Parts: sequence; C-alpha cells; structure tokens
Amino acid sequence: MKKKVILASASPRRKKLLKKIVKNFMVIPSQVDESGIRAKNPEAFAIKAALAKAEDVALRSKNSLVIGADTIVVLGKKILGKPKSNKAAIAMLKSLVGRTHKVITGIAVVDSETFDKIADFEVTKVKMKKVSDNEINDYVKTGKPLDKAGSYGIQEIEEIFIEKIAGDYENVVGLPVRKLKELLWALK
Repeated sequence: MKKKVILASASPRRKKLLKKIVKNFMVIPSQVDESGIRAKNPEAFAIKAALAKAEDVALRSKNSLVIGADTIVVLGKKILGKPKSNKAAIAMLKSLVGRTHKVITGIAVVDSETFDKIADFEVTKVKMKKVSDNEINDYVKTGKPLDKAGSYGIQEIEEIFIEKIAGDYENVVGLPVRKLKELLWALK
C-alpha cells in the first residue's frame, strides 16, 4: 500500500515548493508551540522544531509520510523568530541591514506507521543591502513581515533588500526541496 504524504504546515510557500517533488499530498498543520523547544544551537533548534511538527501530525495520521519544517533566521547567535508587532518587525529588519545572516530550515520526515524518522537541515547565507528606514517602513506597512521568521519573505523583498544569497534559494523561501527529496528517498 502506498503511503500518503502530509505536509505539517499551513505555509502557502511550502505547499508550492513541495508540489515540485510530490504531486499529491495533504496539508495538516501541526499544533506545536515552538516556544517550549530548547536546543544547544540554531541548527539543533530547527531540527527539533521540524521533528516536533512532523511527529505531532504523524500521531494523528495513518499510513503516511509526514513532512515537518521549521525555518529560522539567525544573526550572529541570535534566532530571529516571527515578529509580534510592526515595531518588532522594523527593529529586526534594521538589525539585518547591511549584514549577512543565516537562514536555517530544519526538515523532518516521519512514517506514521513505524515512527521511523529522518531529519536534517539546510543553511543559506543572505546579505542584505543597506536600505533606508523608509523602505523598511513601507514593507512593514504591508503586514507581510508578521508571519515570517526574521520579518521578511525573500520573494517579497529580494530586488530591494537583498545583495547576495549563498546557498539554496528555496531554503530561504521555507523548504529546501533538494534536501527534502533526499530525505524522502532515504525513508521510503
């Protein structure tokens, strides 16, 4: 019997990227609260969060491969999560201006029948241009930064804000497709 594939995320960006490698899948968002996750470094945090999301949905699913993902933005050693307000979004974006930061996505696949699991992460370095306060304020006014780690979606700001990307672009969007394909093949 062929296993169903479930994406444990409501992200429209992840859904679009997953369609590149999996034609038919279901979306069941996880109910994991990431605020309780502790880890020794950002990479471990991203993997733990992705695993927690995949396991959460796997416990409620039958005969499925469940994909969990968690994307974080890291400046130095500090994880920049989703901003809680426009003011927080502005502060985050200002901290990134003219600097290089890392975007880390943890990805996990869990078999809901055997609970076999595999997880990994992808790191992409992103350098932001020196943009003006007005450009930051205009972007924040759109409301788009509030549901994104680091207060930005690369596909929304790339031309104005981004100077250079070193690594997997899809990782910055929220799902490193190449790496995920490797994990799916390893678990089948």
